Amino acid sequence: MNVKELFNLTGKVILVSGGAGNYGKCIAEGLAEAGATVIIASRNLENVTAVADKFKSAGLDVHGLQLDQGSHESVMTIKREIMERFGKLNGFVNNAVARTMKGYMAPIEQFAASMEVNATGMVDILREMGDLIANNEDGGSIINISSMMGMFGPDYSNYDGTDMGRDLPPDYFFHNAGLINLTRYMAKHLAGKNIRVNCISPGGLFNNQPERFLQNYTNKVPLRRMANSDDIKGLVVLLSSQAGAYINGENILMDGGLNA
Repeated sequence: MNVKELFNLTGKVILVSGGAGNYGKCIAEGLAEAGATVIIASRNLENVTAVADKFKSAGLDVHGLQLDQGSHESVMTIKREIMERFGKLNGFVNNAVARTMKGYMAPIEQFAASMEVNATGMVDILREMGDLIANNEDGGSIINISSMMGMFGPDYSNYDGTDMGRDLPPDYFFHNAGLINLTRYMAKHLAGKNIRVNCISPGGLFNNQPERFLQNYTNKVPLRRMANSDDIKGLVVLLSSQAGAYINGENILMDGGLNA
């Protein structure tokens, strides 16, 4: 098969949860540019619809649906909507995250609220979207978006000389580490169903952080920069397409060499 065809996603329907967020928009754009019909979903329907409309105005086939990952009813509703409106699902990019915990000594109820979305809800939607993908003869791809913070502890020196807080919440590290191994579990559990399950663990994404933070951070990165909006696009398309047909159960660290 020609390499251009290997990366071609024309005719594929792919769901991106958290699709209106910083990385979510990058991911959705890349998949749509490769020819996929992309569904972006988040709790705020107005926001996700506005993002989808912006993509449509650029000629990309992107649609917005509502999803509250902490609600099983909402997960089942979007599952039905996908089948009613699109007839199938070829891929799922599991990108939604709830930032409910505000620091190490935050009320334990904040940790519980985080786990409702980032652990219980995440397993719920992975099972249900995996069920849809398994209905396709050609199978498909699940991509979990974790973080390098699921592999390494925090580097507090990045905040030297800044007013940025150092009280990082533990739930973020906890659930991202779990998601990496859940990826391996699902790749084995779904064996025989032609569903590939992989994980991407990105480093920091540039988002107009304070200059001193940028200096502290990028001085440690061999490429001397943070990730930009294009860096994740090619990797997601690779893992979603036939070009990545023999990549399964992997966690790919995308950090510019920071942790090399």
